[in-house]
Amino acid sequence: MSKILIIGAGGVGTVIAHKTAQNHQVFGDIMLAGRTKSKCDAVSDAIGTKYGNKKIQTAYVDADHVPELVALFKSFQPKLVINAALPYQDLTIMDACLETGVNYLDTANYEPKDEAKFEYKWQWAYKDKFEKAGLTAILGCGFDPGVTSIFTAYAAKHHFSEMQYLDIVDCNAGDHGKAFATNFNPEINIREVTQKGKYWENGQWIYTEPHEIHQPLTYPNIGPKESYVIYHEELESLVKNFPTLKRARFWMTFGQEYLTHLRVIQNIGMARIDPVIYNGMEIVPIRFLKAVLPNPGELGENYTGETSIGCRIKGLDKKGKEITYYIYNNCSHEAAYKETGTQGVSYTTGVPATIGALMFMSGLWKKPGVFNVEEFNPDPFMEQLNKQGLPWHEIFNGKLEV
Repeated sequence: MSKILIIGAGGVGTVIAHKTAQNHQVFGDIMLAGRTKSKCDAVSDAIGTKYGNKKIQTAYVDADHVPELVALFKSFQPKLVINAALPYQDLTIMDACLETGVNYLDTANYEPKDEAKFEYKWQWAYKDKFEKAGLTAILGCGFDPGVTSIFTAYAAKHHFSEMQYLDIVDCNAGDHGKAFATNFNPEINIREVTQKGKYWENGQWIYTEPHEIHQPLTYPNIGPKESYVIYHEELESLVKNFPTLKRARFWMTFGQEYLTHLRVIQNIGMARIDPVIYNGMEIVPIRFLKAVLPNPGELGENYTGETSIGCRIKGLDKKGKEITYYIYNNCSHEAAYKETGTQGVSYTTGVPATIGALMFMSGLWKKPGVFNVEEFNPDPFMEQLNKQGLPWHEIFNGKLEV
């Protein structure tokens, strides 16, 4: 057993704290740190009450500042840091890990504060530094990115001699009862879904207007939902690591009411990420909006319905014959709330991060350098998905619809 440090006490960090506490036989001392220590304390109290074991430790840290991170890492001496903070803070946390000899895992790739852009180049540039330091950095170990990438690697290993077409499909058919709310950090969520679309086809990136390509797709136990092609970060690493892919796309469902609110937010300038002057003060509109929108970490109590996320793949099987393959997970918001006090979107991100930490601690995913999750053996991770609350299902030679 070794010490583990979780940074970020939002919905995802809360799930990771719960799940690592459940697996305390693998993890030794657990610490949850964040900018608001009272939130960390509340999570720790809930865990102590629920599981009856020693409460996790808590601490204050501002993940924007490397010296603060370094001081905390030196004081607590974790073997692994799980980054459940904002994507803006990936690089500062990685810098602190290098300075203190700590291994690293995150759920989302870095993006700069002043540009809504997802790209792995900034983190991939750390590869040599982590190799020389003998440290492991595991990138994108949530659900998407994360499980969807591992689903793809599992399909390639066990079912395909050549994967040709990949469509990642993400449906949230839940109802939180709010007029408008985002399922994770509003600032990141709105930046993500208002970008231009982008997908891979015939060796190049194809760009589209936001939500330009859409069609209804049928999701297991849910039914048909209008689904939209958007860009998502795992596409960048998957087409690199699986070069036989002729086309790779990411689809996400949005309700019409959500899209209407989104258009209004954009039209009135509240999605802007550049600062404006208000009463002599500089504010960023989207950050002000975040402050008045519902907290995603507090949506779970009245959330009904479920998510359905998976990969639809077409190509050649191990004998060279054409095959279609659909692998997916459905997650109940109610069940997620009952277990961890969070909604399903936080649960589907936090559980895989915990499993990634289990893979590292057990030595199964441990080698010097910077890696996306599909570069590791998917089998032990897939086994743990079934054990940790995210069971998966397969459909062979069904209609993919895309």
